Amino acid sequence: MGELIDDLLNFSRLGKKDLDIYFINMNQLIAHVIEEQKHLNTHSSEIKYDKLDNCYGDNILLQQVWDNLISNAIKYSQTRKKQYIEIGSSRKDDEIIYWIKDNGVGFDMQYASKLFEVFQRLHDKSEFEGTGIGLALAKRIIEKHGGKIWAEGKVDEGSVFYFSIPANGVISGKNDY
Repeated sequence: MGELIDDLLNFSRLGKKDLDIYFINMNQLIAHVIEEQKHLNTHSSEIKYDKLDNCYGDNILLQQVWDNLISNAIKYSQTRKKQYIEIGSSRKDDEIIYWIKDNGVGFDMQYASKLFEVFQRLHDKSEFEGTGIGLALAKRIIEKHGGKIWAEGKVDEGSVFYFSIPANGVISGKNDY
């Protein structure tokens, strides 16, 4: 219950928080998040990433996004004999697209729109722990940065979560929530 309350408070506070935009070395940020996840999880996931594109953004908030995405990839891959997670990035026009791919349980694409809503779960809580707020929080953070977030998946074949943020660090318009 405490975790749920903390997540709800974080979700509600996010709308009032101004972004602190700085240059972010994404490889350093990812390395930090992976190291933290190793201490939090008993599962031994193989997590690979190459040279990621750096960006401008709020380091603390983008770390939260990666925490949520990486912990979900680990969580939903835990039933696999060998867990494999891959992280990457690419530039497209005036945005950077980051992605995280896993070989976990995946999901049915007809329910993809529910993934980023508060308390919407595609798997039973008895199968996988969680408050149902993490992806909604990630969506709010990415939108606050002027980007978007989406996912692709196949049942029993894994999933890929993507998010984009402006390459030049300029956020078009102010997102008030």
